Amino acid sequence: MRPGARCASPAAVRVPREIMDLYRIIGELVAERNRLQRIIDSLEAVGAASGQSVGVRGPKRGRKSMDTAGRKEVSARMKSYWAKRREAQNKDAAAGAGSGGETTG
Repeated sequence: MRPGARCASPAAVRVPREIMDLYRIIGELVAERNRLQRIIDSLEAVGAASGQSVGVRGPKRGRKSMDTAGRKEVSARMKSYWAKRREAQNKDAAAGAGSGGETTG
């Protein structure tokens, strides 16, 4: 067909079976969505009638804050942790240096 040419009638256009199945599936999904929306609406109405709040959750909580005593506790614990790590690293380095192992250069 030439560009810009028209078919004699829209009924003359053949629609592949796969597209027809796609339209059928879309129709079923829309019907399911509508059914679910009706159920949600009725549940929200029941919740509103009973005084319960129904719907989307509120905003997320922010970060937990730490008071001064908590920060000092964490600071002391981390200082102890890193002191032990440095001590262990120094022992390993001292043991490796005195073993007469490899030299670079």
